[in-house]
Amino acid sequence: MSAPTHTRYLPTAAAAAASSSRRPAAAGANARLHWWALALPALAFGLLLLLLAGSAEAHAATGEASALLQVTEQLLRVVG
Repeated sequence: MSAPTHTRYLPTAAAAAASSSRRPAAAGANARLHWWALALPALAFGLLLLLLAGSAEAHAATGEASALLQVTEQLLRVVG
């Protein structure tokens, strides 16, 4: 059993030029990113970097908190 397919209508160059002044800019190369589209990967990269940096100083269970835990607690105090 075959699945139904949908084809996209691509206007000719003349039709696109004539209608470009009447409609807003299309998505694609001119599309803008939301703020979180850059912030979330940067945050994930930073957290992974902290995890890697903290793993070199790994110790057996001691009474002091890890650097990652301290940073997380500070962030939660600032945010909350």
